[in-house]
Amino acid sequence: MEKKLRADAITGLNKCFDPSSPDLLNFSKDYQPIVDSAYLAQAFLRAPKALWEPLDSLTKQRIVSSFKSLRNRKPFNSNWLLFGAITEAFLLSIGEEYDHVRITNGVDSLNDWYKGDGWYGDGPNLAFDYYNSFVIHPMMVDTLRILVDHKLADEKSYELALIRMQRYAVGQERMISPEGTYPPIGRSITYRTGAFQALSQIALMEKLPESILPAQVRCALTKVKQNMYSIPGTFDKNNWLTLGFCGHQPDIADYYTSTGSLYMATLSFLPLGLPETNLFWTQAPADWTAKSAWSGKSFQKDYHVDY
Repeated sequence: MEKKLRADAITGLNKCFDPSSPDLLNFSKDYQPIVDSAYLAQAFLRAPKALWEPLDSLTKQRIVSSFKSLRNRKPFNSNWLLFGAITEAFLLSIGEEYDHVRITNGVDSLNDWYKGDGWYGDGPNLAFDYYNSFVIHPMMVDTLRILVDHKLADEKSYELALIRMQRYAVGQERMISPEGTYPPIGRSITYRTGAFQALSQIALMEKLPESILPAQVRCALTKVKQNMYSIPGTFDKNNWLTLGFCGHQPDIADYYTSTGSLYMATLSFLPLGLPETNLFWTQAPADWTAKSAWSGKSFQKDYHVDY
């Protein structure tokens, strides 16, 4: 199955960038392609041997040209700045000409908007939603890793972004209720469990804080997914996700939501990249923080941080 999925992904990418294909993606007009390119670039950065290296040279050239074509459109002054940054970081990583200003503007702006205790503003103001997880922490960390590797940023800047992400992950783990639910706050909640990308990536990186066992995250996210994806109406007759948070709830969809964007939900499955021998899978089941707290068991105290 894994081999088939990899082959299907490569076939799909070839078609998505083939001008003669009905599946050709739009990169030439509007602003949405700035978003699309960022998540594709991040996928290439996370799995280069599976998704980038196997592509034929023509498809690679087409992707590079498509990414560069976005430079005639500026990202909005929000988390979107990181979309431009990570796309350029990917180009840098493969030795292509890159836009230095587009990379540094994203990272510098988000650092300027940092509010404290693991939370970045989405623009100058704080937005109490899941965009710190959907976009900000993962793309900040991944972009800075490339900049550090190419000596365009210092290691301390990456370490700062990482510990801020770890702090945010602590909050995410604690937001999962004893029953395995979480608050439906903010926009884009149709992305469902994509809200836990930050926690999932920290687990994948094996950078969970000492206060969180890998098994806590495994058990908590498993329960959330069992609750969310077992609700009738979550999938249509062809097994595609439907608009909604927990079931079919089209009224909560945003104007920019599409069936494709619902699959941001898969970002919470990042720990599947860990080998079966990893503690994330082998550690004995463990209660997550809220489950321990609400059952009268001992659990870690929590304090804000100043970085």
